[in-house]
Amino acid sequence: MPAALKLIALPGFPLVKPGDNLSQLILASLEKMEERLEDGDVMVLAQKIVSKAEDRLVNLDTVEPGQAAFDLAEQTGKDPRLLEVILGESAGVVRARRGLVIVQHKLGFICANAGVDHSNVEGPNRGDWVLMLPENPDASATRLRAALEAASGARIGVLIIDSHGRAWRNGTVGIAIGMSGFPAVLDLRGCPDLFGDTLQSTQVGAADEAAAAASILMGQADEGLPVILMRGLPYALGDGSLTDLLRAEEEDLFR
Repeated sequence: MPAALKLIALPGFPLVKPGDNLSQLILASLEKMEERLEDGDVMVLAQKIVSKAEDRLVNLDTVEPGQAAFDLAEQTGKDPRLLEVILGESAGVVRARRGLVIVQHKLGFICANAGVDHSNVEGPNRGDWVLMLPENPDASATRLRAALEAASGARIGVLIIDSHGRAWRNGTVGIAIGMSGFPAVLDLRGCPDLFGDTLQSTQVGAADEAAAAASILMGQADEGLPVILMRGLPYALGDGSLTDLLRAEEEDLFR
């Protein structure tokens, strides 16, 4: 049989609210589809539903900007309340210009606005709400994986993904920001190529490749498909973490 990778979007997934049990929602959706988790499956979740379940919402009407936020607002034209939230989620500002702030997130990666997002966000009461990334996405993935494995008896992986831009390329793609039971990077150094030559430097960002594939089904607007079942990966599940994907600053030739 030819190699095949199957991606299944869980339809009709409910809007997630703070405190919701994501494992129960996922299991209920799978049951409606008459689908069961199997060994080797990977559940891929949009960051937004994890953040909502963990109540990572902030009402900008409650935020008091500091001087650094006002200074950055002068430079970027952004709401200083939003910038205060962004700075609170950041280890430092990498670049800023009119309408754009690129930061190093507290989790270590470089992204726009520290992942703080207005789109598809609705708070419990009136106000101007934004959503932050999960506090510890790897831990979130681990908790969810444990619950799903306990309920299903299957050995699975879990990915939490977000849409990020990339330096020198237009457009956003899905990348992994948290994982459990999934190899972040596949090290192929020492393996032979088609002609028997030994690979010297090939390391595959497996988690990001899987995230990008799942993101195609999730969409970026009103699709309402935040959970993807991935089946048929051509390699074994294994341990991995977000830090495995982050290039050390001393190895970064561009900063």
